[in-house]
Amino acid sequence: MLTTIAENILNVTLLEPRQKHPTIFVRFDELQEGESLTILNDHDPKPLYYQLLGERGNIFEWEYLEEGPETWKVKISKRITGQTDETLGQIAAKDLRKAQVFKKYGLDFCCGGKKTVKEACAEKGLDITKVEQELQQADKMPETRSLPYGDWSLDFLADYIVNTHHSYVKKNLPDIKAYAEKVMKVHGSQHPELLQIHQLVEEINAELTEHLMKEEMILFPYIKELVAAKNGMQPLNSSKFGTVQNPIKMMETEHEMVGKNLAAIRELSADYLLPEDACASYSLLYRMLDAFEEDLHLHIHLENNILFPNALEIEKQLNN
Repeated sequence: MLTTIAENILNVTLLEPRQKHPTIFVRFDELQEGESLTILNDHDPKPLYYQLLGERGNIFEWEYLEEGPETWKVKISKRITGQTDETLGQIAAKDLRKAQVFKKYGLDFCCGGKKTVKEACAEKGLDITKVEQELQQADKMPETRSLPYGDWSLDFLADYIVNTHHSYVKKNLPDIKAYAEKVMKVHGSQHPELLQIHQLVEEINAELTEHLMKEEMILFPYIKELVAAKNGMQPLNSSKFGTVQNPIKMMETEHEMVGKNLAAIRELSADYLLPEDACASYSLLYRMLDAFEEDLHLHIHLENNILFPNALEIEKQLNN
């Protein structure tokens, strides 16, 4: 017998090569929604993943149970209709351990967090099976002692963002701006990329200075009003901007611009690789930019993936 029906396992090593994929497809098509098929093979069946995705679409989940060196065991589950892939932002909002996987592969879970893992990997030419495998492995890692951002009330989260991340920007961006100009003047002739880095820093500074003020003066106070109205503490007053979706869209657009500028700086600097003639100021500038980007990713993640979607949901509930 080639299969154990009770466990729905197919040992494809017992099949002729030309029968393998057609047999797997037949068995997959027989699955009911929510059911799974486990295949055993003597090599990584990764090509099957892409063929299945191409011919059947995004209607399955793929999980490596065993990976060689002699046997590969993969569980293929058929999705339930209406079950859609979560976006990078939604995944990171639920588990920051998985955000570390996204960082490793350069997948933007904050500014570009509305893409699914498949979409983001396709854009960057990454091996989706490897990325998804590492995301599954992250589930088995010990829980990190990260702050429970998703459990906080939105008024508290808004204050936390201002007190932690807005304060960080206000404290560090003037120094980054000054060092970007200083290093450009000293080393720009030997390293012309510093001229572009200086210009990008100037754009970031101009954008964020206005951006933080708009959040602190307009958007965040209104989000606090939404929370108060939801809790029955006060009626919701009409806003000058209509729905909260309007300022949120503007903030997300500005987040994307700053994120792209920081990504461009990382590319121009070859991941902050210092040249041999780098001075102490050159080294400090790159360290500050690296740390600034790290903080901004979490900053934007908290807004785009937690604060904003929940504010929209509260407004929707209040209007129903």
